[in-house]
Amino acid sequence: MSLDYLLTSLVVILLPGTGVLYTLAIGVNAGARASLFAALGCTLGIVPHIAVGILGLSALLHASALVFTTVRFAGVAYLLYMAVMVLRGGGGLEIADGAAGPRPLKIVGTAILLNVLNPKLTLFFLSFLPQFIQPETLSPTGDLMALAAIFMLLTFLVFALYGLFASAARSAILTRPAIMIWMRRSFAAAFATMGLRLAIEGH
Repeated sequence: MSLDYLLTSLVVILLPGTGVLYTLAIGVNAGARASLFAALGCTLGIVPHIAVGILGLSALLHASALVFTTVRFAGVAYLLYMAVMVLRGGGGLEIADGAAGPRPLKIVGTAILLNVLNPKLTLFFLSFLPQFIQPETLSPTGDLMALAAIFMLLTFLVFALYGLFASAARSAILTRPAIMIWMRRSFAAAFATMGLRLAIEGH
């Protein structure tokens, strides 16, 4: 593993996406503990993409327009569903001001689905991980798995920090209803925008 890999991975992970957005929303709405479950779910959600990438099956996903389109629009539908749930104050993003927040399993499950239903992640890992494999390696699969494990660890740590940062601002936000309404609308708009972007992206 090289320093280049660590730095490149951190840059990729730090970029705002659906996982970051969900973890921030959970941190604000349900607190630090819940945000850690969101970070865990987002991390687990990339496991199928990594596995498919390592096995080389993502070539099939890239070659088959039908498979890619089916997964892509499933992801679009789920992101738009999340936007509606956030706007309505339901789903896994209800404000938990002293009451019981969303259940950990629900948080983890939602986070996993957000990443699983993004076919671009499979293609990303297919093109990203091999760049850091030495041509002379005797165990390319083992090296890929090691790189993937490091990427997952960095993902969890970065997302956990995002969530803890959001939860630190939670008390101030909960005492200001106008800010809560604005943030709910902002999160809903962001989920909807990501869904529409995924819908119009070409194969």
